[in-house]
Amino acid sequence: MRVLFAPDSYKGTLSSVDVSRAFASGWLRARPADAVRLAPLADGGEGTLLAVEAAGGWTLRSTRVTGPMGAPVEAAWLLRADGRAAFLEMARASGLSLVAPDSRDAAAASTLGTGELLVAALDAGVREIALGIGGSATTDGGAGALRALGAEVSASFDAVSLARLDPRLAEVRLRIACDVTNPLLGTDGAAAVYGPQKGASANLVASLDARLAVLADALEAATGRSERLTPGAGAAGGLGFGLLCLADRFADLRLVPGIGLVMAETGFDAALAWADLVVTGEGRIDPQTAFGKTALGVALRAQAAGRRCVAIGGSATPEGIEALAAVGTSAVAVHEAPITLAEALAAGPAPLAARAERLARELPEA
Repeated sequence: MRVLFAPDSYKGTLSSVDVSRAFASGWLRARPADAVRLAPLADGGEGTLLAVEAAGGWTLRSTRVTGPMGAPVEAAWLLRADGRAAFLEMARASGLSLVAPDSRDAAAASTLGTGELLVAALDAGVREIALGIGGSATTDGGAGALRALGAEVSASFDAVSLARLDPRLAEVRLRIACDVTNPLLGTDGAAAVYGPQKGASANLVASLDARLAVLADALEAATGRSERLTPGAGAAGGLGFGLLCLADRFADLRLVPGIGLVMAETGFDAALAWADLVVTGEGRIDPQTAFGKTALGVALRAQAAGRRCVAIGGSATPEGIEALAAVGTSAVAVHEAPITLAEALAAGPAPLAARAERLARELPEA
């Protein structure tokens, strides 16, 4: 068989590149005659850059930017070999993983560094930009990023001027990889849903939501666009909203499903056409899998192409298994019982390779 390994990362433990290598090594122990191909994927969050780089055709760059809590960080990004396109990952500049758990401050964390990454791409002459916005530490509605791009946003978020916005944006086509559909405000908004994991108490969530509402009024007044209810406006602490409001200032700006964008950038469809079987996976196959995660994206493409597909999760819940079964993909777990992050880190890729080997031995030929 020709087997394509197309997993996401196992968040917090192994990158998608490491996961695909582990699956392939275990598979070949059981079926050494099979041809294998690696197609590591991501959905726009942390690890997206590694997956895109692994597909080839990109040069890794690094820019010193302002991290989420104000300290400088070296943020990697990708420049396409022809110099005409860039792929940026918000998590590298404004990511939650850049902040120690006891230092998280959802009110203070800023998207300034993400805006500085966009400026770095502009300075390099790039006008085709893809930006993954998962894994953020921020809830500033994109105010920091807008400031980096030349907008003036008052400290209280109640006044916005675009008079000095970078004029080069008018030449830019921006694709924003987003895997959530939250609006900006309210019980399903950026602060309420994602604020707690970024260090916000219940009282701070209410304060952040109120601050975002003030920014929404000011930014929508400045741009003439109403985006607070747009699906994805609440992504990345409201960065989705902030950039959507600037859509008229770009040549083209769109929020797109993260997995679809990464598939396009990595040539996934051509790899899928080659394969007889696809093996995907992610750290946890659960109810969230049904909402645009990588395993579901791969399952849907495989179903449309008439290819068999199996998913291997670090763990798998009945709801996650059911979501994949509905689109023709079976799911199995690496670990029968839950394990801690420390245990997963200590185990490394060996359990994934062993599970792929077992799957290869068990899988029927037809």
